[in-house]
Formats: sequence, C-alpha cells, structure tokens
Amino acid sequence: MAKQNVSEQFVDILARAGVKRLYGVVGDSLNPVVDAIRRNPDVDWIQVRHEETAAFAAGAEAQVTGELAACAGSCGPGNLHLINGLYDAHRSMAPVLALASHIPSSEIGLGYFQETHPELLFQECSHYNEMISNPQQMPRLLQTAIQHAVGRGGVAVVSMPGDVASQPAPEKSVEHALVTSRPTVRPGDAEIEKLCRMVDEAKRVTLFCGSGTAGAHAEVMEFAERVKAPVGHALRGKEWIQYDNPYDVGMSGLLGYGAAYEATNECDLLILLGTDFPYNAFLPTDVKIVQVDVRPEHLGRRSKLDLAVWGDVRETLRCLTPRVKVKNDRKFLDRMLKKHADALEGVISAYTRKVDKHVPIHPEYVASVLDELADEDAVFTVDTGMCNVWAARYLTPNGKRRVIGSFSHGSMANALPQAIGAQFTDRNRQVVSMSGDGGFTMLMGDFLTLVQYDLPVKVVLFNNSSLGMVELEMLVAGLPSFGTTNKNPDFAAVARASGAYGVRVEKPKQLESALKDAFKHKGPALVDVVTDPNALSIPPKISADMVTGFALSASKIVLDGGVGRMVQMARSNLRNMPRP
Repeated sequence: MAKQNVSEQFVDILARAGVKRLYGVVGDSLNPVVDAIRRNPDVDWIQVRHEETAAFAAGAEAQVTGELAACAGSCGPGNLHLINGLYDAHRSMAPVLALASHIPSSEIGLGYFQETHPELLFQECSHYNEMISNPQQMPRLLQTAIQHAVGRGGVAVVSMPGDVASQPAPEKSVEHALVTSRPTVRPGDAEIEKLCRMVDEAKRVTLFCGSGTAGAHAEVMEFAERVKAPVGHALRGKEWIQYDNPYDVGMSGLLGYGAAYEATNECDLLILLGTDFPYNAFLPTDVKIVQVDVRPEHLGRRSKLDLAVWGDVRETLRCLTPRVKVKNDRKFLDRMLKKHADALEGVISAYTRKVDKHVPIHPEYVASVLDELADEDAVFTVDTGMCNVWAARYLTPNGKRRVIGSFSHGSMANALPQAIGAQFTDRNRQVVSMSGDGGFTMLMGDFLTLVQYDLPVKVVLFNNSSLGMVELEMLVAGLPSFGTTNKNPDFAAVARASGAYGVRVEKPKQLESALKDAFKHKGPALVDVVTDPNALSIPPKISADMVTGFALSASKIVLDGGVGRMVQMARSNLRNMPRP
C-alpha cells in the first residue's frame, strides 16, 4: 500500500468525521488537498465562484444537518475571502472546519507573494485557529480542530502551507475516536431548586425563547402549561417554538409582532430560554430575570440576572417541570393571548388591500403566497434586510420547515450561498432562497454554481431596486436616502442566459402561477418579482437616536405590517381558552 501524504491523511480524517464535501476555489497551495479529494470517493470537492460562498454554504449545511461541514481557501486572498462566511457560521454556532492553505513554509514572515497570517486573521471568528507547520502535527492537530468545532459549536481553522501538504504523512501517527456530536448539559441540583422556588413564588411567568430551544418544543409546551406562561420568541427561536403553540404571544425586537413585548415586560418572572437576544432595550429592567443557556459566556451579558442557569433547555426543563407547583390562575396568560390576537388583527390586512391591483407588487403579498405554496418541509434561506422582515412575518413554521439566515452576524448576500449548502444535503428537499436584489447581486456569480451542479434551488428575488433596510435606517435618522438605489437588469433574462429557468413577475395576478411553475421545474430557477420599495410603514414616533445598525434598539414599538397565517393561530388560541 502506497504511503499517504499529509493531504491524503487530512482528507481521510475529514471523511471519518462525517464531512461529505469541501466547498472552495482551487489554487496553488490548495492543489495537493484538492487532488487528494479527487482520489477519495468519500469526500466531494464543490467548486464555487467565490470563497465567501464556500463558507456560507458550509455554515448552512452544518445548520441543516447538525453535523460538521467544511470549506477551504487557497493562500492569502483565497482564504481571506472565507472570513465573512466564517464569522456568520461561528456566530450561528454552526460546526465548520475551515482549511486556510498557506504560502511555502520557508517563506513565511518574509513578505512573500500573497502572504497573510491566517493565525491572526481568523482569531476572532473561531474557537480554534492553528497552523500545521510540520507533518508530525498530523493528525492530532486536525482532530483537535474538529473537536473544537463540534464540541463548542462554531468554527475551527487549520492553516497549512502547500509544501507541508505534499510531504509524507508520519508513520504510526496517533489517531483516536473523533467526537462528532455534542452532549447534553444538565444544571446542578442547587440551580434547579433555586429556579423552582422562583417559579413557585411568581404570579406571572413569561418564557422568551431562542434557537437554544431546538429539540425542546415538547418540554417548553409542558412547562408553559404547568405554570400558565405566555411564550414569546426571538427571530432565531421562531422555527423551533412558534408552531403548535397555544401559548404563543409572538416575537420581540425590531421585526416583532403581537404581545411578546408586553408579556416580557408585564410579568414578574421572565425566563430566557436558549436565547442570546442582543437588543436589551426590549428586555425589562424591573422584573426578575432567569437565563438558561448551554453557553455560560452568554449568561447575563444582555441583562442583569437574578439567576443564571448553565444547561441546555431540554434537560433543564425535564428536571424543573416535575418539581414546580401547578398554577391554576390563567388571567395573565389569557390577557396576553387576547392582546396578541388583537394586535395581529389590527395589521393583518396590510397585504390584502387591493393586492390584485397594486403595482409594484406588495412584498408582503409575495411572502404570503410563497408561504402558502412552499413545501411543508422546505428550507428557506433569507437575505439580511427587508427579506428578514418578510420571513419573520409571513413564513409559517411547522416543525419540519427550516429558516436560515445571517440572523446574528447580519451579513448581506447570505441567502444564495446558504441555499447552495442546504440543497447539497438533500437534492429532493425544496430549498428556497428569499433574496433581495442588493444581496443577490453581491454574490450573483454563484448563481452559476446552481447551474454547474444542477442544484434545484428556487431563488425568489424581491426586486425593489434599492437597499430597503438602509433606506429605512436613513429615513428614521432624518436623513435623505442616498446611495441606496440599484439599477438592475432583467434578472430572469440573466438566469435564462445562464442556463437556468427564469421568469419575471410585474403584476400580482402573475405571481402564483410563476411560483408554481418555478417550483415544478426540476433544476435551478429564479423568479424575479418587481416589488414596491415603499411597502414598509413605520411607527410615527421614532427619533434618530433610536437607530443602531439593523435595529431600532431603543424603541419599544415594532414596525407595522401584516403577519400572514400567524393570526389564524392567535384566533385559534383564543377560541381554545377555558371558559368559567
């Protein structure tokens, strides 16, 4: 049997860790690894057009599967392009291994062509960031990197000079069983007892849930019923907690709706479950707050806590629920449910008034029709900006759908590359990219990746020829919009010229049939929908100092607009209230 080189050993270890593909762009120092993949039947090389796409795609794959994914960039500028997508994966707690290939080892530190210092560049967006400078470091260093990515949830970066990648792998190298899944974390008995006493003493309990409630839906519902607690959620908690939820009071934050803000501020005990919700202006300052999180560094960094509980949500509630006393008083819960339903009823008609005549098309209407037509287990990837608004308001979770976006990092251009990674996990599952024209054009070259691999991603392009969220920020700050207008082509024609299915929609009556035809098409498709850039109405009383980046973080009022099918759930919850 021929002796392995370092690249071959590297790829073999990735395969053992469950990595099925490596996203990247080939080039010089990376060539030995790509050649090793060419000869390895267990790992595929996915050629993208931009390394940022590679990192976003790997992050999305990891979020869909819950398993390790990988990307790579060649030396200098190549791996530097990974950094934005890696930031997003890291902040989303997606386990990603990134290979940053490096210049020849003998030239490091001498200002060589394309020289950068990966061990410095990726420090802030990774749990682990080290260089293989000697073959003897393999495979231990790579195994350590993998365990950091999987065990801590986030990015690990391994840099490796091209000449080291080509050298013979060490004989009798130490390989051990790889950690490829995370354990559950149970709080200590003392914390459970403290939390139990606080719940029993409280008259009004509210739960506010984030992405850490993934896999804990049943436990949250059981606990909410036991203590008669309204349940609100952050954007990243929506897909995990809103469906089949008779205690739902909506979402808090800039994109929020319903009574979530009131429920979190009018209780006397607020329990934050698996959320690192960043907008502390929406959190109360005069009620007791408990936070439960699997990451101890998240505890207390958004608000002052009366109790910090280190543990995952499911295990914490499994320990807690049987110990707390049953509460029979539903007055607070029922009042919040009614407020929630009333709030939704007040805005539900935002996208229903004369939609068949409104040109340009209401983007709310597009999102609503898309929600109705998409598969029950569809994966939606959502561009940052106004597409976040439409996804938050109109996509209906059901426990099988997924909604992935750059919700923590807030990067533009994430939806298309994330759709690539999501689609590679299952070609038969419907993947829909909700793209804005600004985000789509930023990484539009990777629409060709869909064509090259015949990936059946459906791009629904909300084309308002502007950077809508930025215009909103300028408006609220009292500034005239400037530099926000895009002069766009006919994107459907661009799609067809690229070899994909493309259709342009300018009138509301064309929309449903256009989406249905695109969804029936077996390959990649783009639906270019010309939408109204003035669709968003905002609260009348917002001052300039309320704007901080993406959020009106000092505001207690959320943007006005429809909420799709969520009003049906609110109505149903009201009907199901026990009557005296």
